[in-house]
Amino acid sequence: MTAPTGAVRTRFCPSPTGTVHVGVMRAALFNWAYAKHTGGQFVFRIEDTDAARNTEESYRHLLDSLRWLGLDWDEGPEVGGPHGPYRQSERGEVYRDVLAKLVEAGHAYESFSTPEEVVARRVAAGQDPKQGYDGADRETTDAQRAAYLAQGRSPVLRLRMPDHDLSWTDLVRGEVTFAAGAVPDFVLARAGGQPLYPLVNPVDDALMGITDVLRGEDLLSSTPRQLALYEALSDVGLASGAPRFGHLPLVMGEGAKKLSKRDPTSNLDLYRERGFLPEGLVNYLALLGWAIAEDRDVFSPAEMVEAFDVRRVSPNPARFDLKKAEAINATHLRALPVADFVTRVTPYLADAGLVEATPTPEQQRVLDAIAPLAQERMVVLSEAVGLLGFLFVDEVVFDEAAVAKQLTGPDAVEVLDAATAALTALDDWTTPALEAALKQALVEELGRKPRQAFGPVRVAVSGRTVSPPLYESMELLGRDTTLARLAAAREVAAA
Repeated sequence: MTAPTGAVRTRFCPSPTGTVHVGVMRAALFNWAYAKHTGGQFVFRIEDTDAARNTEESYRHLLDSLRWLGLDWDEGPEVGGPHGPYRQSERGEVYRDVLAKLVEAGHAYESFSTPEEVVARRVAAGQDPKQGYDGADRETTDAQRAAYLAQGRSPVLRLRMPDHDLSWTDLVRGEVTFAAGAVPDFVLARAGGQPLYPLVNPVDDALMGITDVLRGEDLLSSTPRQLALYEALSDVGLASGAPRFGHLPLVMGEGAKKLSKRDPTSNLDLYRERGFLPEGLVNYLALLGWAIAEDRDVFSPAEMVEAFDVRRVSPNPARFDLKKAEAINATHLRALPVADFVTRVTPYLADAGLVEATPTPEQQRVLDAIAPLAQERMVVLSEAVGLLGFLFVDEVVFDEAAVAKQLTGPDAVEVLDAATAALTALDDWTTPALEAALKQALVEELGRKPRQAFGPVRVAVSGRTVSPPLYESMELLGRDTTLARLAAAREVAAA
């Protein structure tokens, strides 16, 4: 069939049925990047013909997820465009008209056979029932049709598959061919006329002028059906050839199995709630089948668009590696301008009740001061709650593991007493003065190694064994709060 010409038009057409899968969003990302790279259009539409499974909440969630990732669409819901409506549930009249044209031209026909009858015919012919429908209804006579209707049967509509091989040059996998007869005539509409996905998806692509379809490898086996339908649609004047297809590698989870919706790591919300940056997650999703260069893993969405070449997408399965995703995100997080980091981390602290939604001047002062130091120690934004929470509460809560490690026995009491004495006598409450006083008292005078010396003090001040730099934290907390926390920690250590 003739390949499309003109500007590239890609599409993303998910079903609003629950959580948003990271593999699905990877497909959206590649279609978006391909369209943007070529100066084309990215079309977003909703496949919601299955009313029993689709929800308005899931629909809204899809829109919000795309916007959070920065995948803006040129046509689609809430944006509009010349080919709307962009929800299949609102396009019933379009599909009925298409079906009528296909039946009239002889490309689609009524099929009265039940699944049991198809199996029985296959068995009687010594064939494997798994071969599916056998084409028996292709030449139903008027008398047979009348008899079926008299029995109360309602026919489905099937596409008459062509009797030639179906081939295409896959953008990712190269030449692919399905032999004639390998794919049986398939159902376009249920009994009663309800159109099915194998019809509505290619019809929408045709009527919306989609030129390129990037989708998962698991859908490759259905491509011959789409090509056959495109031939029929072209014959009745509703299409002008099939789009180019590219089948993206599967996203695998643990055990070399496809990452399923039941796997928690497949849920996009997990990453958003943990505080992944959208640009960090986009960067990692891009690596699931594509690379900007052999020696480079970190890049911005804009750099991806600039460099994206669909011919460089790998056909090999891509394994979802959470540790690598976190490492990529940490790199993006540390590269943020400090003011941007503060803006992004504030909602997480506010949700935990540590700061106001609009921080007070004092909270803002502390946030601005600690941000450059906190960025270097964080992987995701939600870690700020545990890492920085001690700076915004009156009394610190000691982590049990930290107490067991650092606040037990006479050694801890000795360190805390020495630290308290040194800090009580300190006139200059600044980071350099705090560092000098504690090193003098704990390392030089007590003879403790730095880890033994400062571990109990860090837990006393922050409640944890890991915190932002100790001396800067103590300066921000102030003399009274710091000394009060040392005293509270001593009570725990002496108990």
